[in-house]
Amino acid sequence: MALPTLKMFMINNGGFDLLAFVLCYFQVCWCVQGQLKVGFYSQTCPSAESIVTSLVKEATTVNPRIPAILLRLHFHDCFVEGCDGSILVDNVEDPERKAFANQGLDGFGEIETAKAQLEANCPGVVSCADIVALAARDAVNLSGGPFYQVETGRRDGRICNESLAAEIPDVNESIQVLKSKFMKKGLSDKELVLLSGAHTIGSTACFFMTTRLYNFNGKNVSDPSINPKFLEELKAKCPMNGDANLRIPLDNVSSQTFDGRIFRNIRAGFAVIASDARLYDDNITKRIVDSYLGGSSFLQDFPKAMVKMGQIGVKTGLMGEIRRKCNSFN
Repeated sequence: MALPTLKMFMINNGGFDLLAFVLCYFQVCWCVQGQLKVGFYSQTCPSAESIVTSLVKEATTVNPRIPAILLRLHFHDCFVEGCDGSILVDNVEDPERKAFANQGLDGFGEIETAKAQLEANCPGVVSCADIVALAARDAVNLSGGPFYQVETGRRDGRICNESLAAEIPDVNESIQVLKSKFMKKGLSDKELVLLSGAHTIGSTACFFMTTRLYNFNGKNVSDPSINPKFLEELKAKCPMNGDANLRIPLDNVSSQTFDGRIFRNIRAGFAVIASDARLYDDNITKRIVDSYLGGSSFLQDFPKAMVKMGQIGVKTGLMGEIRRKCNSFN
């Protein structure tokens, strides 16, 4: 149904006496609908993006793992209730971050530090959800990956529950399940491959490797897609009865450089986590992986997938809130 026009109000009400009401009406409609856009804070908090960038740079000098940590945090936030900062909340009975899929998730302190700085400069303006999205972009860029513009204007969600985390793709799921979970979020097979490419940096804990190395498909065997020599190496690093919290790089060659080497690893049987290896189980995703073996086109396409992921289930206008602290609802 079409919205009433200003002319209609003037004719039906005998003049301009309702002008203030009409303007307010349209302003409320715009706020409710809202939308993401690049430079959303250019007037209300011009230093927002630079504050986040500086924080990510500083944190990375202290801990080189920070870029991969922040990138994973954005992914896990967007797959539950959309990109709304729900993963950051910890003062509810069963928060998302308690879910098994979120084990080892970190970066909460860095986001909270950025939020505190932003609140000091622009109180009540920048959402925690936007901080997570901006920090992920900076993480990619600081690791040698491309810089890309991030759409902002997200509001923080008001729902956080561990049970909702079942929507997060699991490391041991089949390619069919992985494709289905991405499709339900509006992401294509190509975007599944591209976003999996984020594993070109970072590491994983050995407890995510146990099934793949010692009980693949519940049969007390190893995943046959693993290169035999690499299997020996993985088992040495993650023994069955060893420390499950030990971490191993997702790319043995350049785990701190965003270069797309992960796709060559997948083809050669050197994928570390099972979900990456599963991309070669399906003819469609296999062809997409092969198309990115050169690396350069991956660096061009990855930002597009990140921007699209960043649009999943966003709250804008009056749909959410701007939290004062990222770990708790207002």
